[in-house]
Amino acid sequence: MIDNKVVSLTSIVEKTEGNIVCDMNGEKVMLSIENGKYYNFGKVGGDIWVYINSVRTVSDITQFLQDDYEIDQEQCEQQVLNFIESLYKENLVVLK
Repeated sequence: MIDNKVVSLTSIVEKTEGNIVCDMNGEKVMLSIENGKYYNFGKVGGDIWVYINSVRTVSDITQFLQDDYEIDQEQCEQQVLNFIESLYKENLVVLK
């Protein structure tokens, strides 16, 4: 559960600059130049990262995932909200 409610389904998500992303065995991995950390987003997290290539709402992202994967809407929304929240806390995305 998200404690501080920073992210909502209507939040607009944009990537921050200065990240190097590549595919490794079907998963996205990233190096954040700003904070000097590596991240492995896995398959689904990598899909979310690709969906953020354009400015999108969290709701748009959950709809794309529901179209691609068989997942319950409520479960999908909660997991995407949590993932976007973690990206936000690491300064990998900005929210509007």
